[in-house]
Amino acid sequence: MGDARVSRTRQTGGRRRTSWASAATKAAVATGALAATGAGLVAWGALVEARNFAVRTERLPILPPGGRPFRILHLSDIHLIPSQRDKLAWLSSLASVKPDLVVNTGDNIGAAASVPLLLDALDPLLDVPGVFVPGSNDYYAPKPANPLRYLAGPSHQDPNRTELPWQELFGAFESRGWLNLANQGFSRILHDVRLDVAGTDDPHLDRDEWPGFPGASSEPARALRIGVTHAPYRRVLDAMVHDGADVLFAGHTHGGQICVPFYGALVTNCDLPTWQASGLTSWTAGGRTVPLEVSAGIGTSPKAPVRFACRPEAVVLDVVAPA
Repeated sequence: MGDARVSRTRQTGGRRRTSWASAATKAAVATGALAATGAGLVAWGALVEARNFAVRTERLPILPPGGRPFRILHLSDIHLIPSQRDKLAWLSSLASVKPDLVVNTGDNIGAAASVPLLLDALDPLLDVPGVFVPGSNDYYAPKPANPLRYLAGPSHQDPNRTELPWQELFGAFESRGWLNLANQGFSRILHDVRLDVAGTDDPHLDRDEWPGFPGASSEPARALRIGVTHAPYRRVLDAMVHDGADVLFAGHTHGGQICVPFYGALVTNCDLPTWQASGLTSWTAGGRTVPLEVSAGIGTSPKAPVRFACRPEAVVLDVVAPA
């Protein structure tokens, strides 16, 4: 009888050890599966979606009376590094959309060696009238960072970052006729419409000083006021709308870069609401509401080269008369 009790106890103990071993095995399998899934998503985001370039098209019904419709190409956040040959080829193809005006909202490069390659890819577009503003990654090279930090709020800039050859880049843009809107404004005629364009240096670096739009047009009904900035901070958007902007352009957000399907962006890296991280929406200030165009951008930081549920994009906007 005593032997039977011992035997049952040993058997029970054996079953328990088997149960614990089974649980540990299941946990290990689950952890491995999650790790494999995560690695697969990262690979998809880096190798597929970050290269799945798209052209988003929009209608912008703000054309002043008597003006002829025209087309704007919005470029932003290219973040070019020399090895990105597929991106260079795609950029070269964008001249085929035949824009009448190019609006570039900054963060063009990710390395010093990218400047001549970018200028070569954009060469056909540099013959088109254009305007541009700087982004932080035109001035400074990116540094490694934990992507989770963006969930805590806008990133902070490191004063010890490596400076990029931004003077060379901006000088080349200006030599081809593109207007540098860093804290300044200009007027030009396009398709019988006077464009009053003004912009800021990068608000994310606290370099913004809103200049106001150029002087009142002799034919105000035939003028169109365009506000341009890199990072769409509320203070800048509010100032532009208060000053009479008809449309606003910005980039910087990368559309959230890593988004949740059927939900959207989790962050914007500024104080813009996440639901406006990309796309054509609107902005209200001082009793006025105007269109706000935020590009999801073409690239990513070279230190976090992944997109998910957020395709890289250029944007084509056809400016037409109101319905």
